[in-house]
Amino acid sequence: MKRDVRQHIIITASILFYRNGYNSTGINEIISESGIAKATLYNHFKSKEDICLAYLRYKHAKFTYDIKEFCLSKTKGQDQVLAVFDFLGLFFKEKDFNGCWCIKTVSEIPKENERIRTEIQTQKNQLIDFIADLIADNLDLSKIETETLAKQIYLLYESAVAESHLHQDQWPIDQAKGICEKII
Repeated sequence: MKRDVRQHIIITASILFYRNGYNSTGINEIISESGIAKATLYNHFKSKEDICLAYLRYKHAKFTYDIKEFCLSKTKGQDQVLAVFDFLGLFFKEKDFNGCWCIKTVSEIPKENERIRTEIQTQKNQLIDFIADLIADNLDLSKIETETLAKQIYLLYESAVAESHLHQDQWPIDQAKGICEKII
């Protein structure tokens, strides 16, 4: 039961942080929305920062599983690499799409907050690594070319996330995919 309460807090905080932002979501709101006592929250988390780290890890775990499953279900070759943008297109169409949870969070924390910044950097590096693995498994490139292309595709992906959120439109995703097709 203790694990279920912790997970319930993480899911509730995740919804609130993603929808409202980290700074705009208070501990009391998480407690109220979770339907728990303050002591219960603090039995599971020492601070709001700890809840934020759990939120980032929760969102990342689901994202990582979903994008891998989606991309690897596509035909081997260029289609698996380009699938990252098709996946983003589906993510954009979700009713609660609110951009990238990592970028939203890092934009709200002080520069000195190394714990959250490091977690986000780790997650973003794991996305680059995943893209590099897709490239290595599907395109005939050298290791240096693979690493360079992975970072380029990552930048296209990240800009497409931000711009589709800003414009509330699919065109940035489509344009990023088009650029990606040209560079691969």
